[in-house]
Amino acid sequence: MILEGDVSVKAALLGGKRTVQKVMLDEKRRDRNAAFILRVCEQNGIDVVRCSRSDVDAAASGRTHGGMIAEVGARNYDRTEDCLSPDVPFVVLLEGVEDPYNLGYVMRTLYSAGCTGLILKQRSWEHAEPVIVKSSAGASEYLTTVLSEDPVKDIRWLKEQGLFCYAAMRKDASVYYDGDYRIPMILMIGGEMRGLSSAVLELSDRNVYIPYMNDFRNALNAASACSALAFEVVRQRLYPR
Repeated sequence: MILEGDVSVKAALLGGKRTVQKVMLDEKRRDRNAAFILRVCEQNGIDVVRCSRSDVDAAASGRTHGGMIAEVGARNYDRTEDCLSPDVPFVVLLEGVEDPYNLGYVMRTLYSAGCTGLILKQRSWEHAEPVIVKSSAGASEYLTTVLSEDPVKDIRWLKEQGLFCYAAMRKDASVYYDGDYRIPMILMIGGEMRGLSSAVLELSDRNVYIPYMNDFRNALNAASACSALAFEVVRQRLYPR
């Protein structure tokens, strides 16, 4: 698999979620980013090939790599219990998001907001990973991510560990900023087409919704909803009233 661009290559090197076999670098680059990546490669015994820009172009699938690509292995995903590492976990279950760009945007938001673990239903993302890494600005390489064979079982187990479960769902819901997100918690978010499955919704302790300023009937996409909800968690945890 090829990751393209400084941000993606640096994230793969520093994230520790996959092996980096080789880095190809435009021989004319002498900037700070290139120097840092070369130093990390040297420290970790990773081969670096300095070559012409045309050689990098030939190995890449696009032209937005900036003269830097890496040949990497598959990502190593995490376990459900890894989501509990901090004192106050903030776990997100995401359903119904299959577009790799949208998933990348969500992961970028969640990592920025301090999410301690993202749970996705098991499927192969391998061919989409270069897009996910790029669209997440590298956040996908740092964010604890679980590919779950049974999300319902995992959410139930997390609740047994003391996590309170919120669902982004308008039915029988309160406004999202009335929730208490300073506690160990799970936030469940569905895609705009199908929302959350009924099996997952049954596990919700409280439904919350994002209010609109008009009578618009359509749901926000998952990335937008995730931004609003996740940064309310940030606000409450950093600036409690």
